[in-house]
Amino acid sequence: MLRKLYDWVMNLAGSRHAPKALVAVSFAESSFFPIPPDVMLGPMVLARPNKAFVFAALCTAASVIGGMFGYGIGFFLEPVAMWILNAIGHPEGKQLFDQWFDRYGIWAVLIAGFTPIPYKLVTIASGLAHFDLITFIWASALTRGARFFLVAGILKFAGPPLLAEFERRMTLYTVLGVVVLIGGFAALKLL
Repeated sequence: MLRKLYDWVMNLAGSRHAPKALVAVSFAESSFFPIPPDVMLGPMVLARPNKAFVFAALCTAASVIGGMFGYGIGFFLEPVAMWILNAIGHPEGKQLFDQWFDRYGIWAVLIAGFTPIPYKLVTIASGLAHFDLITFIWASALTRGARFFLVAGILKFAGPPLLAEFERRMTLYTVLGVVVLIGGFAALKLL
């Protein structure tokens, strides 16, 4: 089953529809979709390394625009924002963001944009908190761009050996990835 899913993603990554799918996932992940765009970006770079930085740029632009959409949800549609935060398991999202911002200032947006912390939590909470939009946009562009260009660069230059290793031990790395993901969510709950 895992192998079939992997093969499907790799085939999609090499298809002519891949850039559109990457843009859609990057946009949606920033405001309501649960899957991070790295899941598409990685295989796309591995399938077409010569387009690595084009894919990273598409991913960044769509993510920032999606982040502005998430911000708008928080700013203009508080009931919808609260519903989304509840649906992703963070009904305390606004209060959590306020605490992060009180403690860390702009670093709250910068850290969340670069790390696996759900970016939609920050985008929606930023809108709910009426955080400065211009600061939100540049911080999002900086951190999302850094993240996606870093992923694209690593995979472009070190990808083939990494891909071969991953394919040899796919189950092990998938289990480790799930453990890290669950650990990240557990750590987020403790913050």
